[in-house]
Amino acid sequence: MALGLTSLFKKKVAEEKVADLFVNIIFNAVDTSFPEVSVILNNDVNLLSEAQVDPNNQDDFLLIVLAGNFKLLDDYFYEGQEDRIRELIVERLAAVYEIDSVSMRTVLDNLNSYFGRINYPSKNTHYAMSRAVFLKYNLNEFQKDYFRKLKAPDPILLKNIDEIMEQFIIKWDTLTEKYRITD
Repeated sequence: MALGLTSLFKKKVAEEKVADLFVNIIFNAVDTSFPEVSVILNNDVNLLSEAQVDPNNQDDFLLIVLAGNFKLLDDYFYEGQEDRIRELIVERLAAVYEIDSVSMRTVLDNLNSYFGRINYPSKNTHYAMSRAVFLKYNLNEFQKDYFRKLKAPDPILLKNIDEIMEQFIIKWDTLTEKYRITD
């Protein structure tokens, strides 16, 4: 009973604000961090030669981070609420990319389908994001022969990418603990 009462006294935050936070947090994180991410990826000790990740080519990385976090929303919000927040996010992203909402939703859905294919049978979105970075930035070309021939990431390299991607996953726990999300 006491747990129910504490939620009554939480500050309220609108779903629109959550959607704004989602977009702003991700864009800011990628804009400010991708040059450093590219240096880390290019100089990973598990690669035979320096990878060719251009510090100015963050588009694929940004979409991977957006799609992964988009998929993870249902871990933090209840059914129905996460659907409304997703639609608000799609509207905001469509405006940023200057496309219609249906096209933006298709881009995100296609990326999440891609995650499923490249990470099968695992359903771990975090790991799928890491694999997507490995593939999108052609890191296989710079691996040791054994892993390059297998066309699979060196497990240590993949773990390093996992650690990078962990920094780009929004942890909504703090918000949902302190605030009550309203529509």
